[in-house]
Amino acid sequence: MAKRRMKIPSKPGGRKKGNNQKEMLKQLEQMQEQFLEAQTKLEEQEFTGTSGGGAVEAVVQGNLKLKSINIDPDVIDEDDIEMLEDLVVAAVSEAQRQASEASNSSADSLTGGLPGDIDLSGLNIPGL
Repeated sequence: MAKRRMKIPSKPGGRKKGNNQKEMLKQLEQMQEQFLEAQTKLEEQEFTGTSGGGAVEAVVQGNLKLKSINIDPDVIDEDDIEMLEDLVVAAVSEAQRQASEASNSSADSLTGGLPGDIDLSGLNIPGL
């Protein structure tokens, strides 16, 4: 008795596996371009953190680099340098937190359609 081969129906739309892979690569390349644009835009932004009721102000760029610190001279007490140090740390931390949140929000908006279990870290896409 001769064996008969079963014909397996093609996927809806008649797309072949190679075309799906090419399409996925194209989408990943577009996503990488979007990430690079978002990273550049984020690096141009500045985030300001304050402490001590505005006595200390720190400005951080989107890439988390500290740009400037402004200290109200009235808050400087030679007998309590630790307080000033704490105010500086608090202001810088707040500015960095804001920049990190903006970065995460930007990345989330670009990856919103991806399933959570996909790891794109090996693609060297900034922000992932």
